[in-house]
This record gives sequence, structure tokens and C-alpha cells, in this order.
Amino acid sequence: MKIIVGLGNPGEKYQNTYHNMGYMVVTEFANRLGKKIDKKDCSSVVSVFSKNNEKIVLALPETYMNLSGEAVNSLLKKYDATVEDLIVVYDDIDLPAGSLRLRKSGSAGTHNGMRNILKMINNSNFKRIRVGIGDKPEFMDMADYVLSCPVKEKKELIDSAISDGASCLEEFIKGENFDNLMQKYNRKVKE
Repeated sequence: MKIIVGLGNPGEKYQNTYHNMGYMVVTEFANRLGKKIDKKDCSSVVSVFSKNNEKIVLALPETYMNLSGEAVNSLLKKYDATVEDLIVVYDDIDLPAGSLRLRKSGSAGTHNGMRNILKMINNSNFKRIRVGIGDKPEFMDMADYVLSCPVKEKKELIDSAISDGASCLEEFIKGENFDNLMQKYNRKVKE
């Protein structure tokens, strides 16, 4: 069992914003597999299928970012899954734009969606893929920045990170060890 959750905000208004990196990576991954994430379930839109005799759930919570934990908690309960079955993909302002950082556990950092997940499931021992979006400009506050679209100078880096995140998930569901994926995909990008 694998539950792969991409964090973001629903609706066209947020579609291509920095804060929707999780949505974008998981959607790209689903597209590569020819899967549609369109079934309403557990306060999310999901796609449920089997790969290599294993159930895979792709989920995009529709609770808005700050309540992501409600959807994740519901998914874990409905599919009788453990935190070891969970992988969460999300944006990270503390990483350079275009970088990926895979971890097996950890804190929420400055990310409100992750804070809510940790609060709701009361466990931090789940896999995550953080997509670097780079620091905000001095003239913007954090909320305005994460809800804006990537600027031209960062767009190529961000698109590359989305593609690499989807490739990482492809390898993961084929059975690649997460430690090996961490060695392969964890990298810094100079902005």
C-alpha cells in the first residue's frame, strides 16, 4: 500500500502557484501513468489503482493547505494504512528553487500544511518530497509569495523539479529503495 499525497489548494486561482508544487508533481506522475485523479474521496480527489500487486492511492486534498491533515488522516483511516505507507509531496520555501529534498521523517518547518498533518496524525515518521521554491523577495510577505506564480527566472528550475519529482515517484512505486532515491534526487540548485 502506498498513499501519495500532493499538497496544494484547489481551484483555478491557485493552479500554477508555488504552493501547489505538490499537486503539480503528483498530477505529472499520474499523467505519466495514464491515470486521472478525479474521484472524490476523503476530502480529496483521488486515483486508486494497483501496480505490482500493490494498491496505490494518489490524492490531492481539497481542504485548502492549512487543513491538509484532515484529508491525510481520513485517507490513512479509510485505506487502513500506516504512516509508513504515506509519502507527502509539497513546496518548501527554505530550499533553493528547483531543488528536491527527500526525507523519511522530520518537522514541518515553516509549512502550515505539514504542521496540520503532523498535528492530525500525531506522527512525523512518514516519507516526504520537498520541492524547493526559493526564498521570497524582500518586498513580499510569505503568504503572497507562496500564492504567486513562479517568476520567469525560476520557471525552468521549478519545471525541472516537478519532472524530477514525478520521476522519483515512478521509481518509488516500481520498488526502488527510498534511501537510494534520497541519494539520487537530493540536490542543491544554485539560484
